[in-house]
Amino acid sequence: MSEVSSKELYEFKKTLKELSQKRGRGTELVSVYIPPDKQLSDVGKHMRDELGQSANIKSKQTKKNVQSAIEVILQSIRLYKQPPENGIVLFVGMIPKGGPGTEKMEKYILEPPEPVTTYWYKCNNEFFLEPLEYMIEERDTYGLAVVDRKEATIATLKGKKITLVGHLTSGVPGKHKAGGQSQRRFDRVIEDEAREFLKRIARRINDEFLPLKDDLKAVVIGGPGFTKNDLVDADYIQYEIKDKIIATVDTSYTGEFGIREVINKSTDLLNELDVIHEKEVIQKFLGELRKDDGLYSYGEEEVRNNLIIGAVDTLLLSEDLDSMRKTFKCGSCGFEKGITVKNQSEADSLEERCPNCNELLKEDSSELLVDDFVEMAEEMNTSVEFISTETEEGMQLYRAFGGIGAILRYYVGH
Repeated sequence: MSEVSSKELYEFKKTLKELSQKRGRGTELVSVYIPPDKQLSDVGKHMRDELGQSANIKSKQTKKNVQSAIEVILQSIRLYKQPPENGIVLFVGMIPKGGPGTEKMEKYILEPPEPVTTYWYKCNNEFFLEPLEYMIEERDTYGLAVVDRKEATIATLKGKKITLVGHLTSGVPGKHKAGGQSQRRFDRVIEDEAREFLKRIARRINDEFLPLKDDLKAVVIGGPGFTKNDLVDADYIQYEIKDKIIATVDTSYTGEFGIREVINKSTDLLNELDVIHEKEVIQKFLGELRKDDGLYSYGEEEVRNNLIIGAVDTLLLSEDLDSMRKTFKCGSCGFEKGITVKNQSEADSLEERCPNCNELLKEDSSELLVDDFVEMAEEMNTSVEFISTETEEGMQLYRAFGGIGAILRYYVGH
C-alpha cells in the first residue's frame, strides 16, 4: 500500500472490520465505488436511474430504505467537484439497533489508500468490502528474479499482481569443440561474457528495485542452475537491495513460468515475514524486560509518562486494544482530567469531581486510546508498531502487558 503509515493502515483495517459486522434487515445496504477518473455527473445519473428502478422492490420497507440510501449518496457526491486522487467509496444504509423500528441511517465515506479501478454499485444485506480488503492484502511489494546463463526475468509481486519489469538475454555462447589453447581461450571468453551478463542483470535489478526500496519488503532470486548463486555472491547488486534478498530457490524454468515457480516455492516464506517482524519486535521488548536496567516500559500510565518526556523509541500497541480515552472537564474552573474507559456505559457511570471546586466533571471529548497514544508518538518522533494477537508473542503483549508496551531510548528507572 503506497504512502500509508502504520496508523492509517490500522485505522483503515479497523473501519473495515466495523463495516464487515453491519447487516441490514433486507438487501438495503448500498455500496458505491467511484474511480478517480469517473465523472460524478455520470454517477449521479446512474443513482437517479437506480432510484427509479427501486420502485419495483416488493417489500415496502426495503424499498423505502434503499431509496433513502440512494438519496444520501446523491447528496454526498454533490459535495465533490470531482473524485479525490484515489477515488471515493460510499457505504450507506439503515442499520438495525435492536428490534423492529430501531433502524438508523449510517453513512461512511472513505478515500481509499489505493486507486479504485472499477465502478461498482451494490445493494445487499451487507456492505461490499472485497475491493478494499484486497487493497490491504497488496500493501507489500516483493522483488523477484529468475536467471540462468541465457536469460533473466525480473518482476515485482504486489498482493496477487505479478508485474514483469525486465527481460534480458545473454548471448553467451555454448560449449566449443576446439581443443588445446583455443579451448582455454574460448572458455575465458565465455566466462567473461557470463560475468558481464551478471553485471547487466544486477544493473537492471538495481534500476527496477531501488525506486521501490521503501516499499520493497524482500527479494527472492531463482533459477535452474548456479547462475543465481553467482549473482547473489557477487557485489554487483546495490547493497540496499542485496540486504533484502531472503532466499535463492531452484526452479525448472526461466521467464514468466520461472517467476511463477519462484512465487509458488516462496509463498510460506513471504507470508511469514510479517509474523517474523512482529516476533522480533516483541522479543526485543522481552529481552529488555529481562535486564536489570532494561530499556522497557509497559502499561498505560507508565508508557504515557515516558512518551510525554520523549523516552520512547518504539511504541508497541495491540491491534485488539479498543478502550477509549475520555476528557472530563469542570464547567466552573476549567479543570480537565483524562480517564480511560472500556466502553461508553462505563464513562456514563463515572462520577468524577473537580478537586478545586468539587463540581461534577462532565465529558468534554472522546477518542480511541490507540489514537491518543499514536498522536503522542508522532509528536515525539516515536515509531509505532501495531501487534496482532495471532502470534503467541502478540497475545502475550495483550494479556500480560495490557496491550501497551515500549522500547525506550534511554533508561528511566522502574
